[in-house]
Amino acid sequence: MIPVTPRLWLDEDEIAETFVRASGPGGQNVNKVSSAVQLRFDVRGSKTLPDAVKARLERIAGRRLTKEGVIVLVAQRYRTQEQNRADALARLVEMVREASVAPVIRRPTRPTLGSKLRRLEGKAKRSGVKAMRRDTPGGGGGED
Repeated sequence: MIPVTPRLWLDEDEIAETFVRASGPGGQNVNKVSSAVQLRFDVRGSKTLPDAVKARLERIAGRRLTKEGVIVLVAQRYRTQEQNRADALARLVEMVREASVAPVIRRPTRPTLGSKLRRLEGKAKRSGVKAMRRDTPGGGGGED
């Protein structure tokens, strides 16, 4: 079991890893060694995750999620297979950790009396400034 939060774990049997050749630098080794890791995690088929976490995880995964509900992560940042495995697993755990936090529901509130009064005072002040800029009703704008 892989701990995500104190109350949430991932079952290692639900994670599948395949190794492929990595693109990028690597010298003579790049064409011989399969150091990149392709990690697959079936979100919809997971027995360890609650339904609410599954739904949020699917939203967070974005285009890394297949139509069947499988998250595919490719890790090829490092030159060794072990480092890439750890990197892919850490990214998956971070995604699940982010999905495990339930969003806070916004409760609409009414403006306080003080905030209403401050708003109206600001409007009155602005209105006074604009009124001072207007021409007087009987006179011109200045001397000729």
